[in-house]
Amino acid sequence: MTGLVRSPTRWTWAEFRGLPARDFTADIHCVTRWSKLDTRWRGVSVDTLLEGVELLPEARFAIAFADPDYTTNLPLPDLLNGQAFVALEYDGAPLAPEHGGPARLVVPNRYFWKSAKWVRGITFAADDAPGFWESLGYHNHGDPFREERYSGD
Repeated sequence: MTGLVRSPTRWTWAEFRGLPARDFTADIHCVTRWSKLDTRWRGVSVDTLLEGVELLPEARFAIAFADPDYTTNLPLPDLLNGQAFVALEYDGAPLAPEHGGPARLVVPNRYFWKSAKWVRGITFAADDAPGFWESLGYHNHGDPFREERYSGD
């Protein structure tokens, strides 16, 4: 956790695995117009990650960064209040590498490109900055219920 925080926070993989995990059931939506309902995950809530992090008052956006050089941007409210988590398991098994394992951000109320595979961290910022797909024409917000697929939608 970096950026607009009082003190940057890092976890080793062992420390991260020791954080309280819980089960999540969420729907996922792809920009190509498919959805998968009631998917089962196990992971660490973003709220849990933020328990020991003091965000500065001007922090309004989060930029998730992942391997290789991938970013995606989110308004802070899209991550909080139990909405987003870092998944470690899918359907009772460790998250497979092709699906973002060992850890992927999951933001159920946004199109799935906002759920960064191979997530490495989150930076907090005052201003929004388009991520990888957003800079290539995908919608900046990505709300599947409003069908915000591409810029201009």
